[in-house]
Amino acid sequence: MPLFFLHPHVVPSLSLSLPPPSLYIYISVCIAEYISSRAEGKKEKMVEKVIAKWNCSGRVVEGPTNPMVTPLLTDLYQFTMAYAYWKANKHQERAVFDLYFRKNPFGGEYTVFAGLEECIRLIANFKFTEDEISFIREILPGSCEDGFFDYLRGLDCSEVQVYAIAEGSVVFPKVPLLRIEGPIAVAQLLETPLVNLVNFASLVATNAARHRFVAGKSKQLLEFGLRRAQGPDGGISASKYCYLGGFDATSNVAAGKLFGIPLRGTHSHAFVSSYMSPDEIIDKSLQSADGSSSCEDFVSLVQTWINKFQLSNSLRGIFGETNQSELAAFTSYALAFPRSFLALVDTYDVMRSGIPNFCAVALALNDLGYKAVGIRLDSGDLAYLSCEARKFFSAVEKEFGVPGFGKTGITASNDLNEETLDALNKQGHEVDSYGIGTYLVTCYAQAALGCVFKLVEINNQPRIKLSEDVSKVSIPCKKRSYRLYGREGYPLVDIMTGGNEPSPKVVHQLMILSVKFFTCSNLCYLSMDFLVRCSMCSIL
Repeated sequence: MPLFFLHPHVVPSLSLSLPPPSLYIYISVCIAEYISSRAEGKKEKMVEKVIAKWNCSGRVVEGPTNPMVTPLLTDLYQFTMAYAYWKANKHQERAVFDLYFRKNPFGGEYTVFAGLEECIRLIANFKFTEDEISFIREILPGSCEDGFFDYLRGLDCSEVQVYAIAEGSVVFPKVPLLRIEGPIAVAQLLETPLVNLVNFASLVATNAARHRFVAGKSKQLLEFGLRRAQGPDGGISASKYCYLGGFDATSNVAAGKLFGIPLRGTHSHAFVSSYMSPDEIIDKSLQSADGSSSCEDFVSLVQTWINKFQLSNSLRGIFGETNQSELAAFTSYALAFPRSFLALVDTYDVMRSGIPNFCAVALALNDLGYKAVGIRLDSGDLAYLSCEARKFFSAVEKEFGVPGFGKTGITASNDLNEETLDALNKQGHEVDSYGIGTYLVTCYAQAALGCVFKLVEINNQPRIKLSEDVSKVSIPCKKRSYRLYGREGYPLVDIMTGGNEPSPKVVHQLMILSVKFFTCSNLCYLSMDFLVRCSMCSIL
């Protein structure tokens, strides 16, 4: 009788253990379905084209996005093992490796799998150059035989089979994300780069999904982390996998070009402080949105609206004289981008200057048929300031009869993370969009996912890695995974079976046996309506 294991965070009375039974179950959480559905469409843009080219175009796949991802992007011991395999004439033995992780990141209950596309690109183009072989010869002991380097010269992944869960899927510990089957030497050489390509990608995609969950479905999430990321590759990868994890856009122009991610961005405090007065604006004319007329002095039109605010009974008590250099910067930016005007309003004083100056420019644009996008808050009490800004916008709409002005967009930034988003929700706020950077792209709360790559079978014989630390005991043999759903359509559990075992059957009740340190501890029952084969689809 197979043993079943529940996810410990969902049913606290049951405990998780890792002996080597043939069947494992982990409870899915409802958030998993939502994240998967958001990621589904996005991952198709990034992965589907690559797989299609492999299947339909003479097995041609573009190389890795980062040119540094080559067969040399590995640990030295992979080459020493490869030589030892070759020396023992063991290098062609058929092996099976599983790539998986042991614990969900950030103290959470799910992980979003990412990095598959880059793994495909690497495997499809795995080939040593003469220069690389010469370098390997230099770093290995002089006693290594020439025949090994001839072997490397002809080595590729044509005998390697890859099975994988779909990129963007919600996954759980111990269930293989990738299964690599092939000659043991080449499979071993793939270990380090594959783990590298999946580790950070899945970690940052999960981090993005967690931010999405806290922010809610209705808020726009913008990834602003390039300048704080760990180098160029960290920045590019973070932008790609934050988008897959549920973000709506990025500020990273290179990522926009490479992956088709929508781009967002306006101006910084430097732009605002670079102006001294409206007199610096030379070209003051602006054509109306429909092209039917032209305003020859847009600066004066903006000033007219400032004067109206100062005369308004409902608004004049909020501010006095606004900062004219800020007003000049906003006006100049609006002249450059009348259809996408969004202003950073906290360079000087948000409520006494930034908001009134923005509204004056926005209403001047409105007179010409344009609609301003909104404001960005980058400091201060974001909950309070967003609420006060919303009140000001609503007062302007009511006072001057400008339909929809009260719903003008409000974006917040300033080192946001999960905790600050949650705090804003609890305080109450009027923020529509969040710009999130440092804590998102650096995965500040957890350094790494901790993926591992373990041999589970060789020459059709199961293999296991034992340990005094039960969490590090590997699960032997090939496996298949299934996701079981209840009658309401929600995922209930993931099941992992041995490759030669029969598929699980749909039943009304499924008995779950939880074990702790190899000792039966608890029983419970789940009602199941249908199941879906959820992983280990062959892609190469």
